[in-house]
Amino acid sequence: MAEQGKGRARGRARGRARQLEDAGCGEHRAPLPAPQGAWARRPGPPPAQALPAQVPPAQQPRFPPPGLAPGHMVPNVGRGPQRTGDQDVGDIGRKMQDITVGDGASVGRGSMRGRRQILPEYLITRPLNLITKQGKSGQGITLQANYFKLLTTTDWCLYQYRVDFAPEEDRTVVRKGLLRPHRETLGPYIFDGTVLYTSNRLPEKMELFSARQSDDAQIRIEIKEVGDLVKGDQHYIQFFNIIMRKCLDHLNLQLVGRDYYDAAAKIEIRDFQLELWPGYITSIRQHERDILMCSEISHKVMRQQTIYDILAECHRQHRGDFKRAFCSQVVGQVVLTGYNNNTYRIDDVDFETSPQSTFPLRSGETISYTDYYRNKYQIAIRHPTQPLLVSRSKPRERRAGQAELIYLVPELCRATGITDEMRSQWQLMKALSDHMRVGPETRVQKLLAFNQRLRSQANVMTDLNEWNLKLSERLIDIPGRIMPSEKIIFGREKKIEAGSEADWTRELRNVTMLSCGRMDNWALIVTNRAKRDVENFVSTLIQVSTKLGFKLPQPRVHEVPDDRAQTYVEAIEAILSRVSVNLIFCVVPNNRPERYSAIKKKCCSDRPVPTQVFLAKNLTNKGLASVATKVAIQMNCKIGGAPWTVEIPLSGLMIAGFDVCHDTASKGRDYGALVTSLDRAFSQWFSAVSHHSNGEELSDTLSTNICKALHAYRARNNALPQRIVIYRDGVGEGQVPYVYEHEVVQLKDRLAQVYGEQEFKLAFIIVTKRIKTRLFAQKRNPPPGTVVDDVITNPEKYDFFIVPQSVRQGSVSPTSFSVISDNLGLDADKLQRLTYKMTHMYYNWSGTVRVPAPCQYAHKLAFLVAQSIHRPPAAQLENLLYFL
Repeated sequence: MAEQGKGRARGRARGRARQLEDAGCGEHRAPLPAPQGAWARRPGPPPAQALPAQVPPAQQPRFPPPGLAPGHMVPNVGRGPQRTGDQDVGDIGRKMQDITVGDGASVGRGSMRGRRQILPEYLITRPLNLITKQGKSGQGITLQANYFKLLTTTDWCLYQYRVDFAPEEDRTVVRKGLLRPHRETLGPYIFDGTVLYTSNRLPEKMELFSARQSDDAQIRIEIKEVGDLVKGDQHYIQFFNIIMRKCLDHLNLQLVGRDYYDAAAKIEIRDFQLELWPGYITSIRQHERDILMCSEISHKVMRQQTIYDILAECHRQHRGDFKRAFCSQVVGQVVLTGYNNNTYRIDDVDFETSPQSTFPLRSGETISYTDYYRNKYQIAIRHPTQPLLVSRSKPRERRAGQAELIYLVPELCRATGITDEMRSQWQLMKALSDHMRVGPETRVQKLLAFNQRLRSQANVMTDLNEWNLKLSERLIDIPGRIMPSEKIIFGREKKIEAGSEADWTRELRNVTMLSCGRMDNWALIVTNRAKRDVENFVSTLIQVSTKLGFKLPQPRVHEVPDDRAQTYVEAIEAILSRVSVNLIFCVVPNNRPERYSAIKKKCCSDRPVPTQVFLAKNLTNKGLASVATKVAIQMNCKIGGAPWTVEIPLSGLMIAGFDVCHDTASKGRDYGALVTSLDRAFSQWFSAVSHHSNGEELSDTLSTNICKALHAYRARNNALPQRIVIYRDGVGEGQVPYVYEHEVVQLKDRLAQVYGEQEFKLAFIIVTKRIKTRLFAQKRNPPPGTVVDDVITNPEKYDFFIVPQSVRQGSVSPTSFSVISDNLGLDADKLQRLTYKMTHMYYNWSGTVRVPAPCQYAHKLAFLVAQSIHRPPAAQLENLLYFL
């Protein structure tokens, strides 16, 4: 609908533009307190602490060891470096657009939410009694994916060694250079900056010496054995990833953070002082029958500004208040330091410290930042009085010996990414998306060109041949299916085919809604300036509502003299103290977040009543009838109605979605939202929100709210649901064992208490949107309803991919579903079809969305609470979709 959420790709790719209710409400991180306690400490080495090159996570054996049941935790015995998941880098190809109507929610947020505990284990979730995880309904289709097959691989025993340098050297490129003269001694090896792999057994403890090129200093290199790997070891494929990263080194790509970008092929967007660096992300994993390399085209937005440039601009524009302005712009941003190609997140600005300040070296000497950079990097700092930026290192980095606080010099830090202010500039976002939204045919060409570039580089082929690796020249072919088009059911039992594009927007003009809530009385709050335009809009709104079967009376209009947040709050209080209303409609002149938050906090917690927030500029929209239709549908949903449903033959089924968002006002606090269906038509929904702090059991939140939902279901249906399907969003790959061991196990215990001797059936499904997999059908995007459940899936998971949407711009990204617990008694085909059906049930968009509707509803609710309300809403609203 109006707030398309995660709707179609027409300007709505991952991280869609913030819409009316959240426009301008981006996460704002206030500056940390003035340096004291831990903040007053100086780091050991300043920002020079480069991290070792990271590699994808350890891979699983192709099949579980004999006798291991699903859910068994296999110890993670490897000790090499690893990274969890395919990280999303710099892909901000989000078309930012003005919202027309309604109360939208941004979908951009961290891929790892909730309790961020990474367990040193992996989870086998494929049931032993699962005959096949492949469905059968629908029309077959041959697809291509962005994977290249490894035709041959080494099966040698590999020895793993840790390499340390004294004195310490933090630059990975220098560490690799220091080891290179000893190649004859070591034999063929792969070195990522910390861990060395070789097929030759070296002495148990080995010492070598090299001269550092920059200053001829003698560096002692100590090599210690830490383990060995044999084929089948879960870390063995990690070694292939390290080889591939070494091959990327040979392509003259620049390492930015953990990924490689082609600075030579950068695209300059001079009007906005931006550069777009194209890059490549690769990940080698064991898939169903083969080891495959996933290759994806990526982009990194680089600003031509340094942080010092931003500081100088703030000083010019704000003078006396430049510190606050500077902090608001840079805190939370990620910067790149060119001297070590590392990225840092800015947590604070220390205005009491400058490059002239000193800090202690590990040797005990003190040195100024100016001298440190001159001696170590031959860099002269030009502005000695600039304040320093503060970045807090990650726990794993601190465990590795890095200082807790890293101090950075603004003039040496280059700004990366884009800010919320930049996202609001339509011209800028369009300029970026023109280059970043790569269509399927162009993407295929780029992937094949990347493959050719690898195979035509002599050094790359030498390394691959040295380790008996051979990469296929072509993208892998995979079988897929296109599920049948769904029938959308409206009022008066009218059924309409969703069609090949899964879009029924046009049909909405000639149907009545499935069910309509009762709107006896509603209030409209508007400023004096917009009153004239409101009259025409209300007339149109009532007219289109009548066609939809929704009886909408004239509203009680309440004029306000100004647009201050407090003025709207006082108007709401005045209305509710005099009369009972079903909904309050607020027309606002702009999307200021503090006003929006005040309205929502008042009407969700203090005085519970559904609200609709509407931008005044849309009162005169050229397509006013279309805008009014979408508003009418939203208003109906917020008071208990429903516009449509789909055919789901199962009875006694409750479908739930769960998601977590971070509270922007309270660091360390998260809100978990649960939304569940209550009726056979999946048109009535229950919602609950609970907060938890870091370190608390998130499973308590989920299981407690599920029990509340069960009581609501029983109250409406006089029986508990026979089957429960939970779609869990916001889970990183490394969190799956934790989710299974805590959330699923505890949830089953709580359900057993509620059901007693009565049998219950439960499926728990992890939903993942941020994946690097891309699918192509004859160099075009596959149609909505395309399912892939073979070849590129994981042999130890019960998983599948679905393309739910029709995509006209860019390349479609499927959604991954992983079933980690299931005793529903449904085969894979029925579970896939049920999942696809639920992508049709998100009432803010007359088409399919990327995730099942309850998942999207849960995110909308969690986002609303975390961004605006900062406390759980009133219980009186829990049976309404008030958060749309």
